[in-house]
Amino acid sequence: MGCCCSCLEGNGESSKEAEMTAKTSSKAKGMRISLAMSAPTIEIEDDVKISGNGLALAGVNIEQDSAYWEWHIDTIGGCGKAEDTKFGIATKKDQKFYRNLEEQDDVSPQTDGTALMKKIPICDGDTLGVAVQQSDLPMVQFLINGEPQHHLAINRFRGTVYPSIYLAPGENVNAKLVLDEGEFLQEAPHARFGPIILARGII
Repeated sequence: MGCCCSCLEGNGESSKEAEMTAKTSSKAKGMRISLAMSAPTIEIEDDVKISGNGLALAGVNIEQDSAYWEWHIDTIGGCGKAEDTKFGIATKKDQKFYRNLEEQDDVSPQTDGTALMKKIPICDGDTLGVAVQQSDLPMVQFLINGEPQHHLAINRFRGTVYPSIYLAPGENVNAKLVLDEGEFLQEAPHARFGPIILARGII
C-alpha cells in the first residue's frame, strides 16, 4: 500500500505541475501583441514590442469592469515626437479585415478599426496609460506620464474589446505593451483600475 500511496502522491504532484505550466503558458500567450489580429505591416519583437505601421491589438480581451495598461514609447525617428499615433481599444480583427481594408478607396475610423481610439501626440520616453471602465457609463481614459487627459476620453462603447494601438506611416514609432502591474511606470487614475485579468479571450 505504501508504494501505491507514493505513486498516487507522485501523480498528484505531476498533475499540479502540469496545471501550473498550462496556466503559465496561457498567461504568457495573452501577455503579447496578437499577430493574428494585427496588420501585416506591424513588426513584433519579444511579443510586446512593436514597430512598423498600422493597427495592432493585444492578444487578450478586457473582461473585468475596470482595467489599466500602459504603452512605453521607446524610440521615435526624426525629431523625437509623433503626432498621429492612436491609442485605445478595438474590436476583434483578422487578416481578412486587413485585406478588405487595402481594397477600400475611402478609409475612416469607422472602417479602419480605430473608431474607439484617439490620436495622441507622444515623445521619446513617454508612458501612455489607458484606463477602461465598462459598467454604468463605459469609458476609455488616457494619461500621459501619469497626467489625465480628460479632453480625450471616449464615452460609450459596446462589445468585446482589446487593447490597441495604431502606428502612423512615416513616424517610426517603437512602443512596448505593458500589461504586467509590476512593470507599470505610472499609477492608474483610481485604485479600482487593475491590470487586465488574463482569463478567457486569449488569441
